Amino acid sequence: MTVIKSTEAKTREFLGVSFDVLATGERSMVTKMRYRADNHVPFHSHPNEQSGYVLSGRFRILTRDCSAVLTVGDTYSIPAGVEHSIEILEPGDEIQVFTPPREDYR
Repeated sequence: MTVIKSTEAKTREFLGVSFDVLATGERSMVTKMRYRADNHVPFHSHPNEQSGYVLSGRFRILTRDCSAVLTVGDTYSIPAGVEHSIEILEPGDEIQVFTPPREDYR
């Protein structure tokens, strides 16, 4: 079992977005994203499936085929390799889970 206390979380940054790396297992990784009003995550892809849960704020998540506005309590999942982008409509926090763990976040 792996336990990460809130005081032990590693703070990282991806494309200007600050986040904490929380529990990381052999096949999954949990992060807490902290989106500010000036953040914008441009289209990108990675070999990891990504699922998210909105804790606060309002975001628009886009793929090349669709777009959805997400608010508190909403969830989503993006298959590995699919290009996606995130627009911050209102600052807030999101929990993301990646499978397998993102090597560039370690």
